Amino acid sequence: MEIKEHISLKSYNTFGIDVFTSKFVEITDIDELKEILIENNQPILILGGGSNILFTKDFDGIVIKNNIKEINIVKETNDEIQLKVGAGEVWHEFVLFCIENNYAGIENLSLIPGNVGASPMQNIGAYGVEVKDLITEVEAFDLKDYSIKIFSNEECEFGYRSSIFKTSEKGNYFITSVTFKLNKRADINTSYGAIEKELERMNISSPSIKNVSNAVINIRSNKLPDPKKIGNSGSFFKNPIVPKEQKDKILEDYADAPNYSQPDGSFKMAAGWLIEKCGWKGKRIDNYGVHENQALVIVNYGGAKGSDIFNLSAEIIKSVKETFGIELEREVNII
Repeated sequence: MEIKEHISLKSYNTFGIDVFTSKFVEITDIDELKEILIENNQPILILGGGSNILFTKDFDGIVIKNNIKEINIVKETNDEIQLKVGAGEVWHEFVLFCIENNYAGIENLSLIPGNVGASPMQNIGAYGVEVKDLITEVEAFDLKDYSIKIFSNEECEFGYRSSIFKTSEKGNYFITSVTFKLNKRADINTSYGAIEKELERMNISSPSIKNVSNAVINIRSNKLPDPKKIGNSGSFFKNPIVPKEQKDKILEDYADAPNYSQPDGSFKMAAGWLIEKCGWKGKRIDNYGVHENQALVIVNYGGAKGSDIFNLSAEIIKSVKETFGIELEREVNII
């Protein structure tokens, strides 16, 4: 374990923002984490894959990169398997591991950037699947008293792109591992989004979980920019949830507005559609802008400042509010 000083975080965030941290360390187990916390009385920032963060300034403290890695079987029956996965594992690599071993349920979440530890924090989801439906428990290190706490699924208080780790307990815990319950007999879910169309294009009528994963990878690759080529954090905004009355009012003027009913009678609107209708899709300002294929994605073409991207997001929020009466919420964490 080596503590580095005055380190650029450009290669540690998918936006590629070139900011610096006073100190930087990578930890691979809880003992190393304890040692760092005991010996350093500075502000800390926990970093995983850096895929859901926008740096707007240098960080005056110590960045702790979570590199805790493991995939262990906790429990197994003829129908199900539970896997305890280190928070530092790369999410997509974990998905591919499950597919290779024919563990079903997670294939719709292929190619989501980031590490496993971030998955419960923001309850990642895509194509009709949310990770909350797969998680049995989350193991976390209490940053106040250095104890280990196990959070049950219910205790995580999962919501839409949210959990207790982003609300009441934000900044209080360091997630060390996540336990997932997966199926050994596939129950394919292809009803959401463009998966069925993509499978049809691939000439597949009876898809396996690998086929579904490949279809999702194709869709995401065609729609979303590769962070290794163009700096971005994926979806920058959450899809807003609105009352039925507000949804109906929007449909009076825009009959094609995508909307999805929720269990409580509210409706989820497509943030990308709202942003596109306000004229932002493909708009470029110097070396940053809104992606040409997906209005939900703000991109850094190279050399942009985090403050530039934040200010652009503020302008987008303002225009959507003025046009539709909906205030978008950023999904990305702002530092």
